[in-house]
Amino acid sequence: MPEQDRDPKLNSPIRSFGRKGGRPLSGRQQSLVDNLLPRLRLPGEASALQTPLNLFNAEVSQLWLEIGFGGGEHVSSQAKANPDAGIMASEVFIEGIAKCLTDINEMALRNVRLWDEDARDLVDLLPNACLDRVFILFPDPWPKKRHQKRRIIQPDFLKALTRVMKPGARLRFATDVRSYADEALTIFMAEDRFSWLAEAADDWRKPPADHFRTRYQTKNLGDIAPVFYEFERK
Repeated sequence: MPEQDRDPKLNSPIRSFGRKGGRPLSGRQQSLVDNLLPRLRLPGEASALQTPLNLFNAEVSQLWLEIGFGGGEHVSSQAKANPDAGIMASEVFIEGIAKCLTDINEMALRNVRLWDEDARDLVDLLPNACLDRVFILFPDPWPKKRHQKRRIIQPDFLKALTRVMKPGARLRFATDVRSYADEALTIFMAEDRFSWLAEAADDWRKPPADHFRTRYQTKNLGDIAPVFYEFERK
């Protein structure tokens, strides 16, 4: 693992790109975590993920991945709008997982599976060229300079994503933090297996037509209006 992904004090890998803590769950949320999450949790063995479409119902013909889904609003909305897409959704924040489980339960969604550990571990387990779409929307920006090594957009992680994305697969990255927007675009442009699809400023200044607004996005916590970068795997 590259030096930037290690804690310099402990010389050990940094395992999470998000904060796991949160407020106590309600009784209903805890029940979903205890009973529904085990049924929806993606297996942690590469052998069980060699044909990931088989983990979903028979109507699913595409495989999507969302990394860091927050409260899960985008996951559940996309799953409802695209029943032919099997969505693997990754988040380590337990309150967000509980909210997503609530949506899945109330909307009777059958095309979502969850991963509640480091997203890099899931990507490492997936077979080559299996993903049709990837979403990384408003990831934790880790604004302090000493913490920015925890940002998920890193050269090695993008290389890992290119392995599991099909040629022609799309990746959408969004942020409302200027320093992250600039840094991420530089890193993406340095990866020659991604093509940036923007042809005009509105292509990244305006939300894509199929974007579903997230709860985080409505808070306007960043220092810029949200930007949306769309890339294609060559």
